[in-house]
Amino acid sequence: MSAPGRTTGMPGSLGGGVNTVRPGRTAMPSVDVGLIVAVSALVLFGLLMVYSASIALADGPRYESYGRFYFVGRHAAFIVIGLLAALFTASVPMRIWQKVSVPLFVLALLLLMVVLVPGIGREVNGARRWLSLGPVNFQPSELMKAAILLYAADYVVRKQAHLQGFVRGFVRGFTPMALALMLVGVLLLLEPDLGAFIVIGAIAVGILFIGGINLKLFTLLLGGVMSSFLMLIWLSPWRRERLFVYLDPWNPDNAYGSAYQLSHSLIALGRGEWFGVGLGASIEKLHYLPEAHTDFIVAVIGEELGLVGVLCLIAVFVYIVMRGFDIARQAMVLERVFDGLVAQGVALWMGVQTFINIGVCLGLLPTKGLTLPLVSYGGSGIVMNLVAIALLLRVDYETRCMMRGKRR
Repeated sequence: MSAPGRTTGMPGSLGGGVNTVRPGRTAMPSVDVGLIVAVSALVLFGLLMVYSASIALADGPRYESYGRFYFVGRHAAFIVIGLLAALFTASVPMRIWQKVSVPLFVLALLLLMVVLVPGIGREVNGARRWLSLGPVNFQPSELMKAAILLYAADYVVRKQAHLQGFVRGFVRGFTPMALALMLVGVLLLLEPDLGAFIVIGAIAVGILFIGGINLKLFTLLLGGVMSSFLMLIWLSPWRRERLFVYLDPWNPDNAYGSAYQLSHSLIALGRGEWFGVGLGASIEKLHYLPEAHTDFIVAVIGEELGLVGVLCLIAVFVYIVMRGFDIARQAMVLERVFDGLVAQGVALWMGVQTFINIGVCLGLLPTKGLTLPLVSYGGSGIVMNLVAIALLLRVDYETRCMMRGKRR
């Protein structure tokens, strides 16, 4: 029997003064724990595989003065820098990122121009893609991936009314973005860095498509981008050679020439069979497979951990991409269009670059200089990958705050 003046009722009822939270009910976490665990697993796994793939490089004449722990030490340092950059990124509200999207895009464009200036941009193997910042080198094309992501999302929000019709959409919606992509493409191809341009183009075009651009305009834009790619390949003898050699990598002329990396990548994957030869036991990383710790790290993973290891790696990336699109969908439901487009852009970035990198190692695509996100050795790459994930987590955090009715 209840005491006088005391309100009773079932847990969760609307009686005056009664706690409406069900006993034992857990509150929704503020962050996506599964996504953080998946990304952390990839980063730590990448650190392990970079160590395994690079430990033998010190035995060769090119890196004999570097030491066995040179690359893994630098990779660990860049991971720390990336985590600090990610913490800063995640602490900034999305409305601020929307405001700075245009200035950030302009800054990235300027850096792409500066890197082409002789004496400023650092040239490696005929490519001028890096800016020397003391003990480290910065790659502006990696910054441009994040910049185009934010710029395209903000562009769709601002130009939403002009993306539907064909005539008005062509002048006010299609043309400005097409010119921006053209300028970025010219600068990247002067480096040259076609791989980065493919990823950047995929991010921008994908966001425009998801943002509701007129289908005819989208077809026009996609056709123009594809035509440009094909023309660049056909007009560049060395790119055309790469295309043809990947179709027949076992031809002796190709296997000892332009298809050397691909043929040894396939040999490494073949040696791994189902369960691999064992962690650290790769033969191809012993100066047979060039760039084993960067662009072709999947080949070392396949050789040491087998098909099962590669499939597990792909499964984690699939989970991250799916979570990205799910986070975007939740933001769109709450009418947070910019946030949703940013989340979808991050998912496209991770998905497209992963598909290209693994496709190249498996011989499904022509050889391109793209790293495996969150795994491969590369200072600018790992930092900007973590920044992209931080943007995704920020979108998710703000969405969860709105769902709980809290201020961000």
